[in-house]
Amino acid sequence: MSLFGAVEAGGTKFVCAVGTGPQDLRARIEFPTTSPRETISRVITFFEEQAKREPLLAIGIASFGPIDVNPGSPFWGHITSTPKPGWQDVDLAGPIRHSLKLPVAFDTDVNVAALGEREWGAAQGLDTFVYVTVGTGIGGGGMLEGGLMHGALHPEMGHMRIPHDWQTDPFPGACPFHGDCWEGLAAGPTLEARWGGKGQHLPPSHQAWELEAHYLALGVNNLICTVSPQRIILGGGVMRQAGLFPLVRRKSLALLNSYIQLSAITEHIEEYIAPPQLGDNAGVLGAIALALGKAATTNG
Repeated sequence: MSLFGAVEAGGTKFVCAVGTGPQDLRARIEFPTTSPRETISRVITFFEEQAKREPLLAIGIASFGPIDVNPGSPFWGHITSTPKPGWQDVDLAGPIRHSLKLPVAFDTDVNVAALGEREWGAAQGLDTFVYVTVGTGIGGGGMLEGGLMHGALHPEMGHMRIPHDWQTDPFPGACPFHGDCWEGLAAGPTLEARWGGKGQHLPPSHQAWELEAHYLALGVNNLICTVSPQRIILGGGVMRQAGLFPLVRRKSLALLNSYIQLSAITEHIEEYIAPPQLGDNAGVLGAIALALGKAATTNG
């Protein structure tokens, strides 16, 4: 039986796996993101070892960004203007494809996680939805009418501008590019910088969570009004805080102020703003789904 390879490339760690789906992950490994040369070499070595056991048909890569996903671009497969030191303008997909001599599919980490949730998780049966991860940064992706979101580049939802009440929250924002964009006001490092401690160490009663939910709800409302998704999935480490989902749902409804009369939102908000179902494997499972699609296209 032929298997598919998956790479979840993050700014902090890489996850590699082989398999065919949630019930068939044959091998999985995690290692820190160090220099590009060392990290990419570990990826290639992992898949070379796995291919000795069973053949691989394709590799799917879910990458932090920004990245170049245009297949006609000479820089396809590159990480571009990332703030991750040492990783600017790095060719990630090319060395993997050339070394393993396999078809490689390449997309953003959030788009790929969205694909995994569509295949096996919280977005099954939907063709237009948004997946947002709230962690070290804020990233967003998803599908529009059954296709992954692309365009001139790819969605950068975390860098949309949202209202910032400077009297209520004088914190200037933590984004190195934009200061107080959505990511700059609500990502994990902002929580730590604003309150002097990591989010997971702040109790549920801390005032941080009312403000965090307010900022998340502002971004969610922007997405509702611009993309009109059938569901919004919120993942990432920050969303694991107990009680945050109910706050975000309540504030989102209040901000909409009954303008959008859609029962999926007004009557089923718990299902409309939902957590992912694939947990920590959303990225690698999505990458397997990406590889499945690449193999089907290549062999078709």
